[in-house]
Amino acid sequence: MREVVVIGGGASGMMAAIAAARCGAKVTLIEKNTQAGKKLLMTGNGRCNFTNQDQRLMHYRSQHQKLVEPVLKAFSMEDTVTFFKELGIVVKDRKGYLYPASNQAASVVKVLQLELRRLLVKEAYHTEVLSVKKQKEGFLVETEGWKYKADAVILACGSMAAPKTGSTGDGYRFARQLGHTVGKVLPALTGVYVKEKDAEKLAGVRMEAKVTLLIDGKNHAEDEGEVQFASYGLSGIPIFQISRYAAWALEDGKKCEICLDFLKEHTFEDVREILEKQKKYTQTRRGVDCLLGIFPEKLSQVLLLRAKISAKKIKKDWTEEEIERLLIQIKRMGFFITRCRGYEQAQVCTGGVPLTEIKGTTMESLKSSGLYLTGELLDVDGACGGYNLQWAWSSGYLAGVHAAKEE
Repeated sequence: MREVVVIGGGASGMMAAIAAARCGAKVTLIEKNTQAGKKLLMTGNGRCNFTNQDQRLMHYRSQHQKLVEPVLKAFSMEDTVTFFKELGIVVKDRKGYLYPASNQAASVVKVLQLELRRLLVKEAYHTEVLSVKKQKEGFLVETEGWKYKADAVILACGSMAAPKTGSTGDGYRFARQLGHTVGKVLPALTGVYVKEKDAEKLAGVRMEAKVTLLIDGKNHAEDEGEVQFASYGLSGIPIFQISRYAAWALEDGKKCEICLDFLKEHTFEDVREILEKQKKYTQTRRGVDCLLGIFPEKLSQVLLLRAKISAKKIKKDWTEEEIERLLIQIKRMGFFITRCRGYEQAQVCTGGVPLTEIKGTTMESLKSSGLYLTGELLDVDGACGGYNLQWAWSSGYLAGVHAAKEE
């Protein structure tokens, strides 16, 4: 019986352990936390958006994006749904975003834990791996209290994102020790700090907007949804979606600007017409009262300040130049990014071990036979919407299956 040690009890680690055990291997799962799935419990605001119906490659980012697709096809979204249905999860579809019907991430974690126990996977919790050494035959995995011999080792340690959940970058160290290169790693799916001081005045405001990221003045990425203003800058899913591009651009010393369109369904002329049609009954209003019913008061104040329209000036006295400046702020309010938030706030990381160092869809290392790498440790980061978990399920399953096979 082949002995497989899985290091890391996150999404890809649990999947790898289950797949290997189902294929007949004797499996040990080592996790530094007191239980498996700690980070998984936080996903989807605790509801666990575990995959997505839309599996276009554009939702996965990597230096070698074409190498992502075969992995996702070898264990697909449909395979993931079948896997969880068989474990007892009833799937709820929200516009293609798939959740457990219980709306609880704990349900997903629990069924995985129960399957690990059904398969008699040895679970070593509150156990930190100190080293992974390649031997003439197999590997030696050393912890503070024990040494594990293994025919195959699966590194499923995660990245450095959300270190409170145990992701401290140990996997990068082990990968390097076993011959791999580790590319630059940066926080992704995170908020951004901005240069403009008036962002502080908007703290607490949530507003639907189209978000455009400009890098050195050129449009680079777009998204839309609810933008959240914070004392440090900007947050919310559309900001998360473009943050990885900003992180790399800032690393290269480029200028990054976010432009917000608060009325994306309307053109400049549409907005001008809206303000004009209201004039009959709003022409004697001052300041933020002129924008009632369109924007929250805090946002109206900043829009007017940026347009250089006095709060005391009644609407009928606004000049054409002032109205033009206001339209620009409504449709293209700009913020220069100074930096992205750190690993503590990031949901995932961008960068890591290049896919060119992995053998096809087996997830086996090309640097050290019998070693397998999964999940966030690799240079793949998905968009919000279940994509990082799908990568975890796909890479974890394939690693487990192939690690369990006799050479």
